Amino acid sequence: MDEKTEELRDIFLSVSDEESVTELQSEDRGTLLGGSGGDLAAVVEDIREKFGFELSLSQDERLRLIEGFYDDADDEQLAATLELDTETVFRARMELHLLREDEPHLDAETVEQIRESNSAPEELAAELGVSEQAIQRCRAILDARERSRRVSHRFRTAYEERLTDTDLTDHLAADAAEDGLDGATEGAETNTDF
Repeated sequence: MDEKTEELRDIFLSVSDEESVTELQSEDRGTLLGGSGGDLAAVVEDIREKFGFELSLSQDERLRLIEGFYDDADDEQLAATLELDTETVFRARMELHLLREDEPHLDAETVEQIRESNSAPEELAAELGVSEQAIQRCRAILDARERSRRVSHRFRTAYEERLTDTDLTDHLAADAAEDGLDGATEGAETNTDF
């Protein structure tokens, strides 16, 4: 301890009731990409503020659903992982703007008729020869797609950026750990008896 530090220590001890001046001086681990990775919770809060949520899922359930969705889990797999029913998973995905490329699972003409019709699901189902559930799901998908389009798909983009940053950070950190000692120990004699 240098002289200045000792003086400061003495002053601190004289004005405080503490007997120790030791403070842990380690920083939390950061990320290689400036902290943007893994911050899905902020995105979920943004979408909650903008559109609100009808489902009463926990923040953790929503985050796990997003991560599972981007790991290519289908609704049945997500339901099993989250211990929810598949309808709840579907509705939560719609709230979070998590749409699959092949949704809705109907032909384009039927989708267009559903989009343009104001008829009740049971009437439209009889008219089109599809189930009421298919009509309701299609309308939910179309509504979610429209909400996502109105905000230029910014929430999906934010999910993807954060998940990509997290994956990249993990990958870079793993590479750094693997490669860090390879060069340092290259050519070193490791079988030494003491």
